[in-house]
Amino acid sequence: MTQKKIQFIDTTLRDGNQSLWGATGLRTGMMLQIASVLDQVGYYAIDFSTSTHMAVTVRFHKEDPWERLRLMKSRLKNTPLTFLSTGMRFISWETAHPEVMALSYQLLVNNGIERFMVMDPMNTTQAVINNCQAIAKAGASEVIGALVYTVSPIHDDAFFAQMARELAAQPFINRVYLKDPGGLLTPDRARTLLPALREAVGSKPLELHSHCTIGLAPFTYPEAPGLGVDALHTAAQPLGNGSSQPAVENVISNLESRGVAHDLDLDAMAKVSEYFTSLAKAEGLPMGIPQEYDERYFAHQLPGGMIGTMKRQLREMRQAHRLPEVYEEVERVRAELGYPIMVTPFSQVVGTMAVMNVLSPERYANVPDEVIRYVVGRFGTPPGDVDPNVRDRIEQLPRAKELVGQSPMPPLAELRKKFSPKLSDEEFLLRAVMPAEQVDAMVAAGPCRQDYNPSVAPVEHLIKALSERPDVKHARIERDGFLMELRGQ
Repeated sequence: MTQKKIQFIDTTLRDGNQSLWGATGLRTGMMLQIASVLDQVGYYAIDFSTSTHMAVTVRFHKEDPWERLRLMKSRLKNTPLTFLSTGMRFISWETAHPEVMALSYQLLVNNGIERFMVMDPMNTTQAVINNCQAIAKAGASEVIGALVYTVSPIHDDAFFAQMARELAAQPFINRVYLKDPGGLLTPDRARTLLPALREAVGSKPLELHSHCTIGLAPFTYPEAPGLGVDALHTAAQPLGNGSSQPAVENVISNLESRGVAHDLDLDAMAKVSEYFTSLAKAEGLPMGIPQEYDERYFAHQLPGGMIGTMKRQLREMRQAHRLPEVYEEVERVRAELGYPIMVTPFSQVVGTMAVMNVLSPERYANVPDEVIRYVVGRFGTPPGDVDPNVRDRIEQLPRAKELVGQSPMPPLAELRKKFSPKLSDEEFLLRAVMPAEQVDAMVAAGPCRQDYNPSVAPVEHLIKALSERPDVKHARIERDGFLMELRGQ
């Protein structure tokens, strides 16, 4: 029997960017510059965005995320764009009203998203089914239900197989994928779990998404096609490895040695990696490197994207040297909060609390709203018992009493009353879930830049920095045949 060709979903722009560059590394013009080449590679789909990425687009780059979607879709004629959603929230940490989520799905479809991956942070099957149904109603071409992988006494093969069976039974769920945010899936576990999932989903395709955080995914991926997996999630080499997905070049090489076929254009793939290598050098961004195995990682289980974000936040606070302390505190906080699955939003809930505990003179001296909401049940029932001392301390906070009594997000009709009726639905939705000043700054910035050239980017950065120095009236830079002279007026 001839094995069918393996499919690939490219994660470079979304999860690679988030895992290695804190989700802030890529601007719209950078993506547009390489879009047509990405379209030639032959990927089944591109893992493109989440509501968190849309917020970053506004907050850090003052770019319109809806404009980004439309522009990218216009340049990707053959490759569908994918959006990852929990169905729980849209940008804001506040649990969204179902009407708000329905509008977000409709607008995402209208602006170019064809494929949705849907996960529930608690692995609540019915929540995944409900959100998949809402997305299908919005007109998505393909809906993929997620199983969030974690290691615990209750998450055995039978648990995941039953969940996969229930998801695959829904006519509006086209595919099922195992999402391993912590990169915890070992080859040995894959040999029992993946065949169980293959049997459970029947004829529907099965995808695998894992991270290289402790070096396991590059060993697990070559096993996957022979165990029933139809598609693998990979990144271009500069944004692969590290805490990102396996580099597609290495995965293909290993699969070819096992006789597994594919339809990817290796020349186009090489151009993509060359581009991102140049971009990383021009912008001073780190490229992913293979990781060593770390047994201790099974304790804190932070996903790759969260690690990237946490490192960036610690650097910004000049506390990067305290990362080992944060890892230890993550393990402690996770146990105290009842062992939530370390995936968005719970990885952020645990990680943020851990950072604050390390940087504060006293643990739980300051508690973010998201942690309070988790403890009081706004995100659902925690998998395990919350430590009684931690629960009592948090529930006694004045802010906890405020949040318990806080009304949920209102329906659309009430939300719209707060804003001008002249707003487009896209701008209205951003304003409904983001600080007004951030959206104002995005609007004031105007259309995004649609081009990027890594070879001239350093010069552009230099000119910008000099232009912001009122004390510099004249600058002359000469190097290796290059001459630039600037004079102020």
